[in-house]
Amino acid sequence: MTSTDVRTDAEDSGPSGYAAARLRLLQEGARSGPPRRAALAELTDDWLSGLFDAGADKLRGISLVAVGGYGRGELSPRSDLDLLLLHDGSADPGAVASLADRIWYPIWDLGLDLDHSVRTPAEARKTAGEDLKVQLGLLDARHLAGDLGLTAGLRTAVLADWRNQAPKRLPELQELCAERAERQGELQFLLEPDLKEARGGLRDATALRAVAASWLADAPREGLADARRRLLDVRDALHLATGRATDRLSLQEQDQVAAELGLLDADTLLRQVYEAARVVSYASDVTWREVGRVLRSRAVRPRLRAMLGGGKPTAERSPLAEGVVEQDGEVVLARAARPDRDPVLPLRAAAAAAQAGLPLSLHAVRRMAAGVRPLPTPWPAEARQQLVTLLGSGPSTIEVWEALEAEGLITRLLPDWERVRCRPQRNAVHIWTVDRHLIETAVRAAEFTRRVHRPDLLLVSALLHDIGKGWPGDHSVAGEIIARDVAARIGFDRSDVAVLATLVRHHLLLVETATRRDLEDPATVRSVAEAVGSQGTLELLHALTEADALATGPAAWSSWRASLVADLVKRVSAVLAGDTPEEPEAAAPTAEQERLAIEAARTGGPVLALRAQTEPPTEEPSGDPEPLGVELLIAVPDQEGVLPAVAGVLAMHRLTVRTAELRALDLPDGVSGSVLLLDWRVAAEYGSLPQAARLRADLVRALDGSLDIAGRLAERDAAYPRRRGIVAPPARVTVAAAASRLATVIEVRAHDAPGLLHRIGRALEEAQVRVRSAHVSTLGANAVDAFYVTGAEGAPLPGEQAASVARALEDTLRE
Repeated sequence: MTSTDVRTDAEDSGPSGYAAARLRLLQEGARSGPPRRAALAELTDDWLSGLFDAGADKLRGISLVAVGGYGRGELSPRSDLDLLLLHDGSADPGAVASLADRIWYPIWDLGLDLDHSVRTPAEARKTAGEDLKVQLGLLDARHLAGDLGLTAGLRTAVLADWRNQAPKRLPELQELCAERAERQGELQFLLEPDLKEARGGLRDATALRAVAASWLADAPREGLADARRRLLDVRDALHLATGRATDRLSLQEQDQVAAELGLLDADTLLRQVYEAARVVSYASDVTWREVGRVLRSRAVRPRLRAMLGGGKPTAERSPLAEGVVEQDGEVVLARAARPDRDPVLPLRAAAAAAQAGLPLSLHAVRRMAAGVRPLPTPWPAEARQQLVTLLGSGPSTIEVWEALEAEGLITRLLPDWERVRCRPQRNAVHIWTVDRHLIETAVRAAEFTRRVHRPDLLLVSALLHDIGKGWPGDHSVAGEIIARDVAARIGFDRSDVAVLATLVRHHLLLVETATRRDLEDPATVRSVAEAVGSQGTLELLHALTEADALATGPAAWSSWRASLVADLVKRVSAVLAGDTPEEPEAAAPTAEQERLAIEAARTGGPVLALRAQTEPPTEEPSGDPEPLGVELLIAVPDQEGVLPAVAGVLAMHRLTVRTAELRALDLPDGVSGSVLLLDWRVAAEYGSLPQAARLRADLVRALDGSLDIAGRLAERDAAYPRRRGIVAPPARVTVAAAASRLATVIEVRAHDAPGLLHRIGRALEEAQVRVRSAHVSTLGANAVDAFYVTGAEGAPLPGEQAASVARALEDTLRE
């Protein structure tokens, strides 16, 4: 039966004919989706037009108008009908009421839901001005019958009102959307979502249409229409499966809805719903951010014009990283950035945005997605560091990650991510999809980076621990295989790959053993110790276990579980401790190191050398080697204040310290004096490296006290307004028990920042301890430093003094 046959049947037979034609249309297996919705709207239009014409043959200045979803021509099988009987006020009120009854009652008789009103244009505009929901419905007003000019006049007036009032009404609409999201949750994560009301659902898609109609801002168009269509298709199938006007996709109906849509199973259905919701949610985020930017710009512009004499202000751009700047509250690409020549740019931009607590510009993400080259295998060191920095940025990681994922950059970087993307978890304990749970775990793990020696391994294991859920079988076993491949691809060495694989394979081991086994049984503890293998891995696994549980949901972690796991970790640690290992012998100096040391001893001043370091060759023969930074070798006669002096000079020159070692060097026979050797790797925050001669000149002044490093750094910080950024966990300073027989080992875990090493060095000098050697590393945004210190006599510090030094240093870093 064609749509023409259906309409003719409805016109000839009245309400019963419409009901029969409607039923046949909904039972047509060959027609679904947008064609069926349009045909149902057209069929309903013809029927209602017939009802109107039969009762309004002598009335003038009156029309029947469809509004809301019906106005958009989107009728699902059980949708209600939103109708407005519009009149100009000239007709007899009784006649208008009679016409309304002739239309409303047949609708009710068929059991259809009806939202109706009878108003003049002035009344409709007044009501719209008082009720935002009424105004949104009128934006989709569509003429059905009667006076076309009356309907057109209302549409024109309502749109004009909306555009004129947009600066006031759009913030109201945004607040309405936020309140609804708070009540209904996020569609992309709910096991029983409301397709219409939840965040990322059909209401939000309609709100985006309203924003576009205001001409103030527009939503990202790519994929939005298709996402909206998919949600409407699911709602159609839900109405047909249940026979009810419902928008909630309950668990017991998901298999039937999936079958109605020809999908494999309920999981496939939910994944499609989540994907669509994610598109709508991301478009909403971008759109509301743009609305805020435009409104702020409008508020500020008149004052700026007055200050600048009418000239157009230039947007301020502040550098964040190489090729990345902040502009107008967003992270954008620098004008000189070349995504086609800089494969690390997406990760660098994302890390900078997350660290600054700022969103990534949609234009920047799309430009990178369109032009960036694939990263080589294995990744260059900078790419790995930027990924770790992004993962360790706390809650701001989520928005930035979603921006990359919306344009397909995540699956390009990590192809295995596709299997867990939008994957539902049918578990009452889990509140997120698999992919979002992995990011939430990384966010939680960022809070624990001060508890572990290798925060980079903790953060990456958090990202990968459930990656095997996209494969059949035990997800921990599958995940171990995937984790090995991913870790090697992103550039971890063989030993780190093994640790990451162990963490993923056994990420449930501690909590399952602690809650399900007898911890008094020595065999239980031994089996865990054998699986973990080392104290470092145990430390990481303990932090990962807690982060994983906290990211799962409120039911997954408790003080009871935490105490059981802590008890197990303590017992396993005792088994792993064994005998205290011998102190490793110091490595023999290279010829260059010895040469610099001899010259420093002869001249009595610092001597330094800079040497560029590069990655080993990759499989790709083309292109230059990836720079790792510059190796900075400094030899200086042993004296007080070397560590803070060197660190301060580097901070003044905007050099980031990636790794650093400090140790006393034995001089050859015949050379008197004692020399400290500093072997550091540094990189410029922006631009090029300073000349070695300038570094040496400033270092000489720093060592003789004529250069006020602290004052210079404070002046520079004061010259730049402090960005909101992320709230990093506080620094943690501990004394490593029995770590060395020759010195006391003080460990510092803190958020990396310019001048951090200088502050640590000064605090240790003020505590009157001697730094015998230092081992400094920067892992993403985290500094993990170990300082081997002694007293004035060269012996390890007594326990009480060591604890006091650690407390003082921690207080300094938390100021």
